[in-house]
Amino acid sequence: MHLSKAIVAAFFFVVLLGGTLAHGQLTPTFYDETCPNVSSIIRNVITETVVSDRRIGGSLIRLHFHDCFVNGCDGSLLLDNTDTIESEKEANGNNNSARGFEVVDRMKALLESACPTTVSCADILAIAAEESVFLAGGPNWTVPLGRRDSTTASRDAANAFLPAPFFTLDQLRESFTNVSLNNNSDLVALSGAHTFGRAKCSTFNFRLYDFNGTGAPDPTIDPPFLEALQKLCPENGNGSVITDLDVTTADAFDNKYYSNLQGKRGLLQTDQELFSTPGADDVIALVNAFSANQTAFFESFVESMIRMGNISPLTGTEGEIRLNCRVVNANLAGPDSMLVSSI
Repeated sequence: MHLSKAIVAAFFFVVLLGGTLAHGQLTPTFYDETCPNVSSIIRNVITETVVSDRRIGGSLIRLHFHDCFVNGCDGSLLLDNTDTIESEKEANGNNNSARGFEVVDRMKALLESACPTTVSCADILAIAAEESVFLAGGPNWTVPLGRRDSTTASRDAANAFLPAPFFTLDQLRESFTNVSLNNNSDLVALSGAHTFGRAKCSTFNFRLYDFNGTGAPDPTIDPPFLEALQKLCPENGNGSVITDLDVTTADAFDNKYYSNLQGKRGLLQTDQELFSTPGADDVIALVNAFSANQTAFFESFVESMIRMGNISPLTGTEGEIRLNCRVVNANLAGPDSMLVSSI
C-alpha cells in the first residue's frame, strides 16, 4: 500500500468510527491472526479472472453496493432461492444483471481451504470491492472487517431500496438517505464507481427514443453520443447488448466518469442526473471538483466506501459464518454440515 493512501485510509477509518454508522466490532486487523492471507487470496482470484472478463471489477463492487443497500452489509445478496428464502438475486435491480457470483464462490472455496469457518461472505464482498478498485488503478484502503453473514434474505427489501437506473436525482437522494448515507457527497462519490464496468441497453434505451413519454430522446445526452448509442441499441432491439459505463476509459478506475457527465456523456439517467438536474448546485459542484482533481475524488470515494461498508453489519455472535455463500449453514448437506456447530 502506498504510504499516502494508507494515511488517508487510516484517517477516514478513525473519523468514521466516531460517526453514526460505525460499529466498533469492525476492525482492519480482524483476520490478522486467523486468516492473514485473506486479501491476497481474493486479489489473486480477481487478477486471474480479469484476464478473460474485463468487467469483473465493476461487477464485484456492484455486488457489495447491492448487498449493503438491502438490510446492511450481511451477504444476503449471495443467497440462492430455497423453500424459505426468496433470493435477492431475482429482485428488479439484480435479476439478469448482478453477476460475479461464481467468482465469489471461488474466493470462498479457497478461503475455506486456507482458513476454514473463518471469513464471512459479507467480508469477501467488502475486500473484493477494494481490491477491484485498486487493481483497476484506483485507490486502496484499509477495509474494516468482522462482518458476519445473514441467515435470510429479502427480495421485497431489495425491490424497495435498490436505486433504479431511471431514478431522478430526488429519488437517488432518497435512496441514499434511506440507508443513512449522505445524499450529496456519498451519492456523487459512490456514483464514481461507474468509471468502470458495463451496462445493458435495457437500462438506458428509454433515454434514446422516448424519454419520460415525450416521444423524443433525453435532451441531456450529447448528440454524437446519442447517435452512437442508438446504433448500438436500436429501438426494440436486443436489450442484453452491453456497453461501457465510462465511454472514455472503460476499464480504468479514474475520474473520467465526471468529465463524461460534464460533456453530457453519462450512460445511465442516474449518472447524468448528477450534473444536468437544474438547481442541483451541491452535487454539480462535486462533479466539477472531482473532474478537476482525481485525488479529491479518490479520497472522497474511500471515505464513502468505508461509510457504506459500515451499514448495519452483523457482528459478534449475530448471524453466522457461511460455509457456502449461496446457502445458510442450516441447509447444508454432506461433509460441510459437520462443521456448522462450531460457527
